[in-house]
Amino acid sequence: MIESIFTRARTRGTQALAAALLALAGTTPALAWEPTKPVEFVIPAGTGGGADQMARLLQGIIIKYKLMKEPLIVVNKSGGAGAEGFLAVKEAKGDPHKIIISLSNLFTTPMATGVPFNYKDMTPVAMLALDQFVLWTNAEQPYKSAGEYIAAVKAAGPSKFKMAGTGSKQEDQIITVALEKATGTKFIYVPFKGGGEVAVQLVGGHVNSTVNNPIEAVAQWRAGKLRALCVFDDERMPFKTKVTDTQSWNDIPTCKEAGVPTKYTMLRGIFMPAGVTPDQLAFYVNLLTKVAETPDWKEYMEKGAFNPTFMTGDAFSKWLASAEVTHRTLMTEAGFLAASAK
Repeated sequence: MIESIFTRARTRGTQALAAALLALAGTTPALAWEPTKPVEFVIPAGTGGGADQMARLLQGIIIKYKLMKEPLIVVNKSGGAGAEGFLAVKEAKGDPHKIIISLSNLFTTPMATGVPFNYKDMTPVAMLALDQFVLWTNAEQPYKSAGEYIAAVKAAGPSKFKMAGTGSKQEDQIITVALEKATGTKFIYVPFKGGGEVAVQLVGGHVNSTVNNPIEAVAQWRAGKLRALCVFDDERMPFKTKVTDTQSWNDIPTCKEAGVPTKYTMLRGIFMPAGVTPDQLAFYVNLLTKVAETPDWKEYMEKGAFNPTFMTGDAFSKWLASAEVTHRTLMTEAGFLAASAK
């Protein structure tokens, strides 16, 4: 069973508070630094996935509330399991007009590939949230629970069922390996570039299951095309508003409840290149703090079933250091460490 390092911290504010904070922000003195040209917003993942959706929502909120004078230009750099994006930011040392949204591939990509990159090559700005993973099957399949599905995988024998995920030796495959170890099963793992494509493949019946994030499969779940079997966490998601005709996120049992003791949650964070000034960092911390207080962001956190933990400064840096140690342990246990990363 995977041991998660992530704590659950859920905070809520009212729309009135958000409006007040935004109004207050509009009356405060100008920051010591702000962008003087368009800011490139790098996504180290493919289009349609969770990181892509979150980045584009951030872009939309910033435009809607006029939180930044210069435009934010979203650019997908998914090559090498995100290495293309991370290296682009590493090479932009001192450039305050480039930021990147990160998943836990911040740790797994260099460990799996040996690419010369470490999260310390960038400047941490903020943890936006922690993301969940759900075990999904096609709704036309007969499995009504995670237990039924795992029993069918076992009965079929090794490598008969296909599990789709985003990337190789990344979060989705780590969860798949942990699931195999916890249940005595063996899947054929099929990697795709993004969570959106993963969901499409499952709806089309080309794979048997996925471990997609909630936001990456919610449209297909709402449409009755997918079935959510369990969430890879210790507690159920707290959101009780119905998403489908019959289920809320809270109705999905934990995988532990379903007899599948596996858990994992994933980082959604923002970083800048190394070598930026404190004033430049402060601008983006302030910007993201404002974004997190908008009703649009709070609605997105609930619709996507995120754990909306927001963290900056020393607390975020300490979390990252601990997360790196945990991911090295997970990658070692799964046999995914590149020789040069050992």
